[in-house]
Amino acid sequence: MAADAPGTLPVQLVEQPRLQKLKEMFISKFGSAPKFYVRAPGRVNLIGEHIDYCGYGVLPMAIEQDILIAVEPVKTQVVQLANTNSLYLDFSTSVNNIQINKTKPQWHNYFLCGLKGIQEHFGLNNPTGMNCLLDGTVPPSSGLSSSSALVCCAGLVTLKANGKTLSKVELAEICTKSERYIGTEGGGMDQSISFLAEEGTAKLIEFSPLRATDVRLPSGAAFVIANSCVEMNKAATSHYNIRIMECRLATKLLSKSKGLDWKKMLRLHDVQTKLGVSLEEMLTIVEEVLHPEPYSTEEICKCLGISLEELRSQILSQNTQDVSTFKLYQRAKHVYSEAARVLEFKKICNEAPANAIQLLGELMNQSYISCREMYECSCPELDRLVDICLQFGATGSRLTGAGWGGCTVSMVPTDKLNTFLKSVKKTYYQTDVQRLALENNSLFATKPGRGALVFVEA
Repeated sequence: MAADAPGTLPVQLVEQPRLQKLKEMFISKFGSAPKFYVRAPGRVNLIGEHIDYCGYGVLPMAIEQDILIAVEPVKTQVVQLANTNSLYLDFSTSVNNIQINKTKPQWHNYFLCGLKGIQEHFGLNNPTGMNCLLDGTVPPSSGLSSSSALVCCAGLVTLKANGKTLSKVELAEICTKSERYIGTEGGGMDQSISFLAEEGTAKLIEFSPLRATDVRLPSGAAFVIANSCVEMNKAATSHYNIRIMECRLATKLLSKSKGLDWKKMLRLHDVQTKLGVSLEEMLTIVEEVLHPEPYSTEEICKCLGISLEELRSQILSQNTQDVSTFKLYQRAKHVYSEAARVLEFKKICNEAPANAIQLLGELMNQSYISCREMYECSCPELDRLVDICLQFGATGSRLTGAGWGGCTVSMVPTDKLNTFLKSVKKTYYQTDVQRLALENNSLFATKPGRGALVFVEA
Protein backbone atom coordinates (compact mmCIF):
# COMPACT_ATOMS: atom_id res chain seq x y z
CA MET A 1 0.00 0.00 0.00
CA ALA A 2 1.37 3.44 -0.90
CA ALA A 3 2.14 5.56 2.14
CA ASP A 4 -0.85 7.71 3.03
CA ALA A 5 -3.01 6.63 0.10
CA PRO A 6 -6.68 7.72 -0.06
CA GLY A 7 -8.77 5.53 2.26
CA THR A 8 -11.24 2.81 1.30
CA LEU A 9 -14.39 2.80 3.40
CA PRO A 10 -16.81 -0.14 3.57
CA VAL A 11 -20.39 1.22 3.71
CA GLN A 12 -23.90 -0.15 4.13
CA LEU A 13 -25.83 1.30 1.20
CA VAL A 14 -29.09 1.30 3.16
CA GLU A 15 -27.51 3.97 5.38
CA GLN A 16 -26.30 5.97 2.34
CA PRO A 17 -29.35 7.06 0.31
CA ARG A 18 -27.27 8.93 -2.27
CA LEU A 19 -25.05 5.91 -2.96
CA GLN A 20 -28.08 3.63 -3.03
CA LYS A 21 -29.81 5.86 -5.58
CA LEU A 22 -26.64 6.07 -7.68
CA LYS A 23 -26.37 2.27 -7.65
CA GLU A 24 -29.97 1.88 -8.84
CA MET A 25 -29.44 4.41 -11.65
CA PHE A 26 -26.19 2.64 -12.60
CA ILE A 27 -27.95 -0.74 -12.87
CA SER A 28 -30.74 0.68 -15.01
CA LYS A 29 -28.14 2.39 -17.24
CA PHE A 30 -25.53 -0.35 -17.65
CA GLY A 31 -27.42 -3.53 -16.68
CA SER A 32 -24.94 -4.49 -13.95
CA ALA A 33 -23.87 -3.20 -10.53
CA PRO A 34 -20.95 -0.90 -9.73
CA LYS A 35 -17.95 -2.52 -7.99
CA PHE A 36 -16.91 0.60 -6.10
CA TYR A 37 -17.58 4.34 -5.69
CA VAL A 38 -15.16 7.26 -5.54
CA ARG A 39 -15.81 10.71 -4.08
CA ALA A 40 -13.68 13.87 -4.38
CA PRO A 41 -14.75 17.14 -2.74
CA GLY A 42 -14.89 20.70 -4.03
CA ARG A 43 -13.16 23.36 -1.97
CA VAL A 44 -13.39 26.91 -0.78
CA ASN A 45 -10.22 28.95 -0.56
CA LEU A 46 -10.36 31.07 2.61
CA ILE A 47 -7.40 33.26 1.67
CA GLY A 48 -4.54 33.18 -0.85
CA GLU A 49 -6.07 33.92 -4.26
CA HIS A 50 -4.10 33.57 -7.51
CA ILE A 51 -0.83 32.81 -5.74
CA ASP A 52 -0.52 29.02 -5.92
CA TYR A 53 0.75 29.21 -9.51
CA CYS A 54 3.28 31.82 -8.33
CA GLY A 55 4.68 29.24 -5.85
CA TYR A 56 3.04 30.57 -2.68
CA GLY A 57 1.05 28.74 0.00
CA VAL A 58 -2.76 28.95 0.13
CA LEU A 59 -5.38 28.24 2.77
CA PRO A 60 -8.36 26.22 1.51
CA MET A 61 -10.74 23.71 3.08
CA ALA A 62 -12.73 20.94 1.44
CA ILE A 63 -16.50 21.43 1.37
CA GLU A 64 -19.26 18.82 1.67
CA GLN A 65 -20.28 19.26 -1.99
CA ASP A 66 -18.47 16.73 -4.14
CA ILE A 67 -18.18 14.64 -7.28
CA LEU A 68 -19.26 11.01 -6.74
CA ILE A 69 -18.65 8.32 -9.37
CA ALA A 70 -19.98 4.75 -9.41
CA VAL A 71 -17.59 2.46 -11.27
CA GLU A 72 -17.55 -0.99 -12.85
CA PRO A 73 -14.28 -2.10 -14.48
CA VAL A 74 -15.05 -4.02 -17.71
CA LYS A 75 -13.18 -6.37 -20.04
CA THR A 76 -13.65 -4.21 -23.16
CA GLN A 77 -11.17 -1.37 -23.51
CA VAL A 78 -13.92 1.24 -23.59
CA VAL A 79 -14.76 3.93 -21.05
CA GLN A 80 -18.48 4.72 -20.94
CA LEU A 81 -19.36 7.88 -19.03
CA ALA A 82 -22.83 8.92 -17.96
CA ASN A 83 -24.09 11.69 -15.67
CA THR A 84 -27.11 11.78 -13.36
CA ASN A 85 -27.74 15.32 -14.65
CA SER A 86 -29.39 15.01 -18.06
CA LEU A 87 -27.85 18.31 -19.18
CA TYR A 88 -24.53 16.45 -19.41
CA LEU A 89 -24.54 14.02 -22.30
CA ASP A 90 -23.21 10.45 -22.29
CA PHE A 91 -19.77 9.88 -23.74
CA SER A 92 -17.71 6.83 -24.65
CA THR A 93 -14.18 6.38 -25.98
CA SER A 94 -11.47 3.76 -26.34
CA VAL A 95 -9.09 3.83 -23.35
CA ASN A 96 -6.17 3.49 -25.75
CA ASN A 97 -6.89 6.65 -27.66
CA ILE A 98 -7.67 9.49 -25.31
CA GLN A 99 -8.35 12.73 -27.20
CA ILE A 100 -8.98 15.83 -25.09
CA ASN A 101 -10.55 18.77 -26.90
CA LYS A 102 -9.08 21.97 -25.42
CA THR A 103 -11.50 24.19 -27.29
CA LYS A 104 -14.55 22.72 -25.55
CA PRO A 105 -14.37 22.41 -21.77
CA GLN A 106 -17.12 19.74 -21.70
CA TRP A 107 -17.59 17.64 -18.57
CA HIS A 108 -16.21 14.40 -20.01
CA ASN A 109 -12.93 16.10 -20.99
CA TYR A 110 -12.17 16.76 -17.31
CA PHE A 111 -12.73 13.05 -16.59
CA LEU A 112 -10.37 12.18 -19.46
CA CYS A 113 -7.68 14.47 -17.95
CA GLY A 114 -7.62 12.39 -14.74
CA LEU A 115 -7.75 9.13 -16.70
CA LYS A 116 -4.89 10.13 -19.01
CA GLY A 117 -2.74 11.41 -16.11
CA ILE A 118 -2.83 8.02 -14.37
CA GLN A 119 -2.37 6.06 -17.61
CA GLU A 120 0.71 8.07 -18.51
CA HIS A 121 2.19 7.96 -15.01
CA PHE A 122 2.17 4.15 -14.99
CA GLY A 123 2.70 3.76 -18.75
CA LEU A 124 -0.40 1.51 -18.88
CA ASN A 125 -0.36 -0.29 -22.22
CA ASN A 126 -3.49 -2.24 -21.56
CA PRO A 127 -5.69 -0.06 -19.33
CA THR A 128 -8.97 -1.36 -17.98
CA GLY A 129 -12.23 -0.25 -19.59
CA MET A 130 -14.88 1.16 -17.25
CA ASN A 131 -18.55 2.00 -16.96
CA CYS A 132 -18.93 5.15 -14.86
CA LEU A 133 -21.95 7.09 -13.62
CA LEU A 134 -21.23 10.50 -12.15
CA ASP A 135 -23.24 12.55 -9.67
CA GLY A 136 -21.99 16.06 -8.83
CA THR A 137 -23.16 18.44 -6.13
CA VAL A 138 -20.51 21.17 -6.61
CA PRO A 139 -22.15 24.03 -8.53
CA PRO A 140 -20.32 24.29 -11.90
CA SER A 141 -18.21 27.37 -12.78
CA SER A 142 -18.76 28.80 -9.29
CA GLY A 143 -15.16 28.99 -8.10
CA LEU A 144 -15.63 25.95 -5.83
CA SER A 145 -13.46 23.76 -8.01
CA SER A 146 -15.98 21.41 -9.59
CA SER A 147 -13.66 20.77 -12.55
CA SER A 148 -10.62 19.88 -10.42
CA ALA A 149 -12.79 17.68 -8.17
CA LEU A 150 -13.84 15.80 -11.33
CA VAL A 151 -10.22 15.43 -12.53
CA CYS A 152 -9.18 14.13 -9.07
CA CYS A 153 -12.15 11.78 -8.87
CA ALA A 154 -11.36 10.39 -12.34
CA GLY A 155 -7.70 9.95 -11.39
CA LEU A 156 -8.62 7.92 -8.29
CA VAL A 157 -11.23 5.94 -10.27
CA THR A 158 -8.60 4.98 -12.89
CA LEU A 159 -6.04 4.13 -10.21
CA LYS A 160 -8.43 1.81 -8.36
CA ALA A 161 -9.85 0.20 -11.55
CA ASN A 162 -6.32 -0.67 -12.70
CA GLY A 163 -5.26 -2.06 -9.30
CA LYS A 164 -2.56 0.55 -8.67
CA THR A 165 -1.73 2.60 -5.57
CA LEU A 166 -0.29 6.06 -5.01
CA SER A 167 -0.03 8.42 -2.05
CA LYS A 168 -2.37 11.41 -1.79
CA VAL A 169 0.52 13.76 -2.56
CA GLU A 170 1.48 11.82 -5.71
CA LEU A 171 -2.15 11.78 -6.84
CA ALA A 172 -2.50 15.53 -6.27
CA GLU A 173 0.66 16.22 -8.28
CA ILE A 174 -0.42 13.96 -11.18
CA CYS A 175 -3.92 15.48 -11.29
CA THR A 176 -2.51 19.03 -11.23
CA LYS A 177 -0.35 18.22 -14.25
CA SER A 178 -3.07 16.34 -16.09
CA GLU A 179 -5.65 19.14 -15.79
CA ARG A 180 -3.33 21.10 -18.08
CA TYR A 181 -4.43 18.80 -20.93
CA ILE A 182 -7.54 20.97 -21.07
CA GLY A 183 -5.52 24.19 -21.12
CA THR A 184 -5.89 25.30 -17.49
CA GLU A 185 -2.53 26.31 -16.05
CA GLY A 186 -3.54 25.88 -12.40
CA GLY A 187 -1.11 26.01 -9.52
CA GLY A 188 -2.14 22.86 -7.63
CA MET A 189 -4.26 24.12 -4.74
CA ASP A 190 -7.53 22.56 -5.92
CA GLN A 191 -6.15 19.07 -6.52
CA SER A 192 -4.06 19.14 -3.32
CA ILE A 193 -6.94 20.00 -0.99
CA SER A 194 -9.24 17.51 -2.76
CA PHE A 195 -6.87 14.69 -1.73
CA LEU A 196 -5.21 16.07 1.44
CA ALA A 197 -8.25 17.53 3.21
CA GLU A 198 -9.28 16.22 6.64
CA GLU A 199 -12.53 16.71 8.45
CA GLY A 200 -12.60 19.59 10.94
CA THR A 201 -9.53 21.48 9.76
CA ALA A 202 -8.56 23.86 6.98
CA LYS A 203 -5.08 23.38 5.50
CA LEU A 204 -2.13 25.57 4.68
CA ILE A 205 -1.02 24.00 1.39
CA GLU A 206 2.56 24.74 0.36
CA PHE A 207 4.38 23.71 -2.80
CA SER A 208 7.79 22.43 -3.91
CA PRO A 209 7.62 20.03 -2.11
CA LEU A 210 3.85 19.69 -1.73
CA ARG A 211 2.82 19.62 1.93
CA ALA A 212 -0.24 20.37 4.04
CA THR A 213 -0.42 21.76 7.58
CA ASP A 214 -3.56 21.79 9.74
CA VAL A 215 -5.08 25.21 10.43
CA ARG A 216 -7.71 25.17 13.20
CA LEU A 217 -10.37 27.77 12.50
CA PRO A 218 -11.90 29.78 15.39
CA SER A 219 -14.93 28.07 16.90
CA GLY A 220 -17.08 31.20 17.20
CA ALA A 221 -17.40 31.79 13.46
CA ALA A 222 -18.95 30.12 10.45
CA PHE A 223 -17.75 30.35 6.86
CA VAL A 224 -20.58 31.09 4.48
CA ILE A 225 -20.40 30.56 0.73
CA ALA A 226 -22.61 32.75 -1.46
CA ASN A 227 -22.76 32.24 -5.22
CA SER A 228 -22.99 35.42 -7.32
CA CYS A 229 -24.76 33.28 -9.97
CA VAL A 230 -22.34 34.64 -12.59
CA GLU A 231 -20.65 31.62 -14.16
CA MET A 232 -16.96 31.72 -14.89
CA ASN A 233 -15.34 28.87 -16.77
CA LYS A 234 -11.57 29.06 -16.25
CA ALA A 235 -10.47 27.03 -19.25
CA ALA A 236 -12.74 28.96 -21.61
CA THR A 237 -11.46 32.37 -20.62
CA SER A 238 -8.28 34.23 -21.38
CA HIS A 239 -8.33 36.39 -18.21
CA TYR A 240 -6.87 33.63 -16.07
CA ASN A 241 -4.09 32.75 -18.50
CA ILE A 242 -3.19 36.42 -19.00
CA ARG A 243 -2.77 36.81 -15.22
CA ILE A 244 -0.43 33.80 -15.15
CA MET A 245 1.62 35.39 -17.93
CA GLU A 246 1.68 38.80 -16.22
CA CYS A 247 3.09 37.14 -13.09
CA ARG A 248 5.69 35.32 -15.20
CA LEU A 249 6.72 38.54 -16.97
CA ALA A 250 6.93 40.40 -13.64
CA THR A 251 9.18 37.56 -12.42
CA LYS A 252 11.48 38.04 -15.44
CA LEU A 253 11.72 41.84 -15.08
CA LEU A 254 12.28 41.74 -11.31
CA SER A 255 14.95 39.03 -11.75
CA LYS A 256 16.77 40.94 -14.48
CA SER A 257 16.80 44.16 -12.46
CA LYS A 258 18.45 42.28 -9.57
CA GLY A 259 21.07 40.58 -11.76
CA LEU A 260 19.53 37.11 -11.45
CA ASP A 261 19.44 34.53 -14.26
CA TRP A 262 16.01 35.70 -15.42
CA LYS A 263 15.65 33.06 -18.15
CA LYS A 264 15.45 30.35 -15.49
CA MET A 265 13.00 32.21 -13.25
CA LEU A 266 9.35 31.29 -13.71
CA ARG A 267 7.48 32.26 -10.54
CA LEU A 268 7.41 35.28 -8.24
CA HIS A 269 8.30 32.99 -5.34
CA ASP A 270 11.59 32.09 -7.12
CA VAL A 271 12.68 35.76 -7.03
CA GLN A 272 12.11 36.00 -3.28
CA THR A 273 13.91 32.70 -2.65
CA LYS A 274 16.93 33.64 -4.78
CA LEU A 275 17.24 37.08 -3.18
CA GLY A 276 16.68 35.65 0.32
CA VAL A 277 14.48 38.56 1.40
CA SER A 278 11.11 38.90 3.18
CA LEU A 279 7.74 39.45 1.47
CA GLU A 280 7.74 43.02 2.80
CA GLU A 281 11.13 43.61 1.15
CA MET A 282 9.80 42.13 -2.10
CA LEU A 283 6.97 44.69 -2.03
CA THR A 284 9.56 47.48 -1.72
CA ILE A 285 11.50 46.02 -4.69
CA VAL A 286 8.26 45.94 -6.75
CA GLU A 287 7.78 49.68 -6.00
CA GLU A 288 11.37 50.42 -7.06
CA VAL A 289 11.54 48.29 -10.22
CA LEU A 290 8.08 48.18 -11.82
CA HIS A 291 5.85 51.07 -12.89
CA PRO A 292 2.03 51.12 -12.47
CA GLU A 293 1.38 51.93 -16.15
CA PRO A 294 0.80 48.88 -18.35
CA TYR A 295 3.83 47.49 -20.18
CA SER A 296 3.68 47.07 -23.95
CA THR A 297 5.26 43.98 -25.52
CA GLU A 298 7.89 46.34 -27.03
CA GLU A 299 8.84 47.69 -23.60
CA ILE A 300 9.06 44.18 -22.14
CA CYS A 301 11.36 43.12 -25.00
CA LYS A 302 13.51 46.21 -24.43
CA CYS A 303 13.77 45.56 -20.66
CA LEU A 304 14.80 41.94 -21.25
CA GLY A 305 16.95 42.62 -24.32
CA ILE A 306 15.06 40.15 -26.53
CA SER A 307 13.13 40.30 -29.79
CA LEU A 308 9.34 40.11 -30.08
CA GLU A 309 9.80 36.73 -31.76
CA GLU A 310 11.80 35.45 -28.75
CA LEU A 311 9.16 36.81 -26.34
CA ARG A 312 6.42 34.97 -28.21
CA SER A 313 8.25 31.69 -28.71
CA GLN A 314 10.09 31.44 -25.37
CA ILE A 315 7.90 33.15 -22.77
CA LEU A 316 4.30 33.78 -23.85
CA SER A 317 1.88 30.84 -23.75
CA GLN A 318 -0.17 29.83 -26.77
CA ASN A 319 -3.25 31.67 -25.54
CA THR A 320 -1.46 34.97 -24.75
CA GLN A 321 0.33 35.45 -28.09
CA ASP A 322 -1.95 38.31 -29.16
CA VAL A 323 -2.03 40.27 -25.88
CA SER A 324 -0.39 43.67 -26.43
CA THR A 325 -0.21 45.14 -22.90
CA PHE A 326 0.48 43.61 -19.50
CA LYS A 327 0.04 45.01 -15.97
CA LEU A 328 3.07 43.80 -14.05
CA TYR A 329 3.30 46.14 -11.04
CA GLN A 330 -0.30 45.49 -9.92
CA ARG A 331 -0.07 41.70 -10.28
CA ALA A 332 3.24 41.38 -8.41
CA LYS A 333 1.99 43.69 -5.66
CA HIS A 334 -1.10 41.54 -5.18
CA VAL A 335 0.86 38.27 -5.09
CA TYR A 336 3.46 39.33 -2.52
CA SER A 337 0.91 41.05 -0.25
CA GLU A 338 -1.54 38.13 -0.52
CA ALA A 339 1.23 35.61 0.31
CA ALA A 340 1.95 37.61 3.48
CA ARG A 341 -1.78 37.66 4.39
CA VAL A 342 -1.94 33.85 4.16
CA LEU A 343 0.92 33.48 6.67
CA GLU A 344 -0.66 36.08 8.96
CA PHE A 345 -4.04 34.25 8.77
CA LYS A 346 -2.41 30.98 9.84
CA LYS A 347 -0.50 32.74 12.65
CA ILE A 348 -3.72 34.26 14.05
CA CYS A 349 -5.49 30.86 13.88
CA ASN A 350 -2.58 29.25 15.77
CA GLU A 351 -2.29 31.94 18.43
CA ALA A 352 -6.10 32.33 18.79
CA PRO A 353 -6.23 35.82 20.37
CA ALA A 354 -9.56 37.03 21.82
CA ASN A 355 -10.20 39.20 18.74
CA ALA A 356 -9.19 36.50 16.20
CA ILE A 357 -12.51 36.67 14.31
CA GLN A 358 -12.09 40.42 13.83
CA LEU A 359 -8.45 40.12 12.74
CA LEU A 360 -9.09 37.27 10.28
CA GLY A 361 -12.05 39.19 8.87
CA GLU A 362 -9.84 42.21 8.24
CA LEU A 363 -7.31 40.03 6.36
CA MET A 364 -10.12 38.65 4.19
CA ASN A 365 -11.29 42.19 3.43
CA GLN A 366 -7.76 43.30 2.50
CA SER A 367 -7.46 40.25 0.25
CA TYR A 368 -10.68 41.18 -1.50
CA ILE A 369 -9.63 44.79 -2.10
CA SER A 370 -6.34 43.56 -3.57
CA CYS A 371 -8.19 41.05 -5.82
CA ARG A 372 -10.50 43.81 -7.00
CA GLU A 373 -8.03 46.69 -7.39
CA MET A 374 -4.66 45.06 -8.10
CA TYR A 375 -5.54 41.72 -9.70
CA GLU A 376 -8.79 42.93 -11.28
CA CYS A 377 -10.50 39.56 -10.99
CA SER A 378 -13.81 40.69 -9.51
CA CYS A 379 -17.02 41.72 -11.28
CA PRO A 380 -19.95 44.05 -10.36
CA GLU A 381 -22.09 41.20 -8.96
CA LEU A 382 -19.28 39.98 -6.67
CA ASP A 383 -18.66 43.55 -5.48
CA ARG A 384 -22.36 43.91 -4.66
CA LEU A 385 -22.49 40.54 -2.88
CA VAL A 386 -19.41 41.32 -0.74
CA ASP A 387 -20.98 44.67 0.25
CA ILE A 388 -24.23 42.93 1.23
CA CYS A 389 -22.38 40.28 3.28
CA LEU A 390 -20.41 42.93 5.19
CA GLN A 391 -23.57 45.01 5.70
CA PHE A 392 -25.36 42.07 7.37
CA GLY A 393 -22.71 41.08 9.88
CA ALA A 394 -19.78 39.31 8.17
CA THR A 395 -16.46 40.32 9.76
CA GLY A 396 -14.75 39.53 6.46
CA SER A 397 -15.92 38.76 2.92
CA ARG A 398 -14.05 38.10 -0.32
CA LEU A 399 -14.29 36.40 -3.68
CA THR A 400 -12.99 32.83 -3.70
CA GLY A 401 -11.66 30.85 -6.64
CA ALA A 402 -10.49 32.52 -9.82
CA GLY A 403 -13.08 35.33 -9.66
CA TRP A 404 -14.78 37.10 -12.59
CA GLY A 405 -17.94 35.50 -11.20
CA GLY A 406 -18.43 32.50 -8.94
CA CYS A 407 -18.63 32.70 -5.16
CA THR A 408 -17.81 34.81 -2.16
CA VAL A 409 -16.74 33.38 1.19
CA SER A 410 -17.63 35.30 4.35
CA MET A 411 -16.65 34.87 7.97
CA VAL A 412 -19.73 35.30 10.14
CA PRO A 413 -19.90 35.17 13.96
CA THR A 414 -22.00 32.10 14.82
CA ASP A 415 -24.54 34.09 16.83
CA LYS A 416 -25.35 36.22 13.76
CA LEU A 417 -25.51 33.33 11.28
CA ASN A 418 -29.29 32.87 10.97
CA THR A 419 -30.11 36.55 10.54
CA PHE A 420 -27.16 36.88 8.15
CA LEU A 421 -28.46 34.07 5.90
CA LYS A 422 -32.02 35.47 5.90
CA SER A 423 -30.87 39.01 5.10
CA VAL A 424 -28.48 38.02 2.29
CA LYS A 425 -31.14 35.77 0.79
CA LYS A 426 -33.67 38.58 0.79
CA THR A 427 -31.33 41.30 -0.49
CA TYR A 428 -29.31 39.46 -3.13
CA TYR A 429 -31.31 36.42 -4.25
CA GLN A 430 -34.97 37.33 -3.88
CA THR A 431 -34.64 40.52 -5.92
CA ASP A 432 -33.69 38.63 -9.09
CA VAL A 433 -35.71 35.89 -10.83
CA GLN A 434 -32.65 34.09 -12.18
CA ARG A 435 -30.89 34.07 -8.80
CA LEU A 436 -34.08 33.03 -7.05
CA ALA A 437 -34.15 29.85 -9.16
CA LEU A 438 -30.60 29.00 -8.05
CA GLU A 439 -31.01 30.16 -4.45
CA ASN A 440 -31.13 26.77 -2.71
CA ASN A 441 -27.64 25.73 -3.78
CA SER A 442 -26.25 29.25 -3.70
CA LEU A 443 -26.02 30.24 -0.05
CA PHE A 444 -24.79 27.92 2.69
CA ALA A 445 -22.56 27.70 5.74
CA THR A 446 -19.85 25.09 5.41
CA LYS A 447 -17.46 23.18 7.68
CA PRO A 448 -14.07 21.71 6.69
CA GLY A 449 -14.78 18.29 5.13
CA ARG A 450 -12.63 15.26 4.35
CA GLY A 451 -10.67 14.52 1.20
CA ALA A 452 -11.10 11.98 -1.62
CA LEU A 453 -12.20 8.45 -0.68
CA VAL A 454 -13.15 5.10 -2.18
CA PHE A 455 -16.38 3.44 -0.96
CA VAL A 456 -17.11 -0.27 -1.27
CA GLU A 457 -20.27 -2.10 -0.26
CA ALA A 458 -19.83 -3.78 3.11
